[in-house]
Formats: sequence, structure tokens, C-alpha cells
Amino acid sequence: MLSLSSSVRYFLYHKPADMRCGIYSLAGLVQNNLGLDPLSGDVFIFIGKRGNQMRLLQWDGDGYAMYIKRLESGTFERPKNSKTLVSARELTLVLQGVKLASVQLRKRYERNIFT
Repeated sequence: MLSLSSSVRYFLYHKPADMRCGIYSLAGLVQNNLGLDPLSGDVFIFIGKRGNQMRLLQWDGDGYAMYIKRLESGTFERPKNSKTLVSARELTLVLQGVKLASVQLRKRYERNIFT
């Protein structure tokens, strides 16, 4: 079961990914294109060219875990911002099919613990 936590960092790979890629190919994209360590425990998000498939890759201490979601109809929205780091809340909205432009969040205190 997939659970998203605010204690984990989520990184979006902005280019469309080949959904035929396996764990090691995706880990190579993380290392070579994002310049990040795939063994860090962070979650890396890949969306396919057609936008109907998403893969999440994470090292969980003793091996890789890959979560795959393929939509029967519709597509995933790619976050429009240029940043690679996305929040657990934003990823949850994307997985649920909510249009990010229509979301209006009320002001809350947010402590950035990752910088």
C-alpha cells in the first residue's frame, strides 16, 4: 500500500519517461539527469509520454520499491512549475486527478526541513 508522507522528499522527473524502463533504468535517470542519489530514500516521480502512467521509485533500505499507476481513462497533470521538488500534498492531488490550477490553499505555516 502506498502512503505519502511529508517527511519524505518527492522529486519529479520533468521529461516524459519511457514506461518500459525498469527499476535500474529509472535509477540511472535519477543519477544521470537529475544529479541525485537514487539510494537516498527520496521518492522519484516519472510520468509517461502519453500521461496516463506514473511510476514512483524509492530505495527503502534494502532494495528498490516501484509503484505503478496506469489510468484507464484520462491523464495525470504535470505540475507546471519549474521546480523538481514537489510536496506530498501536490502529489496526492495529481494522483487523485485534481486540477492544480483550481486548487486554492489557505495560508498555513510551512517549515522547510529539507534545506
